[in-house]
Amino acid sequence: MQTKLRLCIVFAFATQVLGQAQPWGQCGGNGWTGPTTCVSGWCCTFSNEWYSQCIEGNCINTSSTTTSRTTTRSSTTSSRASTTSGRTTTTSTRTTVTTTTHTTTSSAAATATSSGGGSCSGSNAPVNLLQGYGVGTTGGGSGSGVTVTSCSALEAALSGTTGGVIRISGILNDCGTFRVPADTTVLGVGSNSGMVGGGLYVRRVSNVIIRNLKISPELKGDGVNIDASTRVWVDHCEFYSKGLTGGKDDYDGLLDINHGSEQVTISWNKFRDHWKGSLVGHSDNNGSEDTGKLHVTYHHNSFTNVNSRLPSVRFGTAHIFSNCYTDIPTSGVNSRMGAQCLVEQNHFRNTHLAIVTNLDSDLEGYVVERNNIFDNSDTRITKVGSYSPSYSYTATPACRVCDLIASQAGPGIVSV
Repeated sequence: MQTKLRLCIVFAFATQVLGQAQPWGQCGGNGWTGPTTCVSGWCCTFSNEWYSQCIEGNCINTSSTTTSRTTTRSSTTSSRASTTSGRTTTTSTRTTVTTTTHTTTSSAAATATSSGGGSCSGSNAPVNLLQGYGVGTTGGGSGSGVTVTSCSALEAALSGTTGGVIRISGILNDCGTFRVPADTTVLGVGSNSGMVGGGLYVRRVSNVIIRNLKISPELKGDGVNIDASTRVWVDHCEFYSKGLTGGKDDYDGLLDINHGSEQVTISWNKFRDHWKGSLVGHSDNNGSEDTGKLHVTYHHNSFTNVNSRLPSVRFGTAHIFSNCYTDIPTSGVNSRMGAQCLVEQNHFRNTHLAIVTNLDSDLEGYVVERNNIFDNSDTRITKVGSYSPSYSYTATPACRVCDLIASQAGPGIVSV
């Protein structure tokens, strides 16, 4: 009798273990019929609406953190609700495109792991370090260069085939847009220098650095336009206009990258109060020039009250990590026309379509999404990508990236 009892206990335990997903295994997602909990010490972590995976670590304490995800599918003919590791998923019959809504309310103790944000252990990224695809950009070198205080002086400094180091002191008003030659560094002096009613055009050149500037573009113009150029680094700048007023086409983009540009890093900038943020690849019809190019890294930037394109990527490859998004009404990361994007360790707050792959173009893009935090923000990922960068980099955990960027991004932080 005792032997039979022991066998029953062993069988019951084995059945329980087999009913749990193993380390790194799938544990949820639309259409998933396998185990929905993980073995001890592993937590079923949401990646996208199609895939949840067992990741090592303690699950969120649901007494201090409440996470809800609502998924709507046009092909569903019945309603059902299920609970998996403290997550509630409801599938309804509304006829809409697929959208996943994340609403995270976190106590101070739970912030480190909320909504798949990962652990807050580890170091912050260095503030004065060039990372990503733009590595190797040297600009105009390390000389003292020339300091300009007027539009005419800036135009003269940029008129050669190479510009060297050019320092803008103070705010230059209504200069219009100037072309930047190869092997040039344009710097702002102190914390309040730059251009209002003007911008910089980086066209068919290589090796350009733009740092520590405030830039508010002219009507119908871009703040910075990187066009058919290679090795460009834009760092610790602030881009803005008059906010979401007037028409969305009154201004163009804050920072656009197009026509097969390559090896670009956009880091530690503040983008705010504008309709169109940052476009990578200007047209659905430019695949012959852009496919295989447009390799761009965005890291440690803030996007606040910007309507969309943060960034919007066509055809290219974008690594988007450790950025902070706040109050974005239309879309954040928009991958389209076969673009490949890795979106990781970002914090999205009040962001509609924080990540989307089937918006505005005929062809979808691809996204790998991992370790992001979504507060009152939704995603629509219809194509899961496979892209992983070949370079090494240091990210800041999503759970503290917004605080870090608030104090360390924009002009006046680094010594130039």
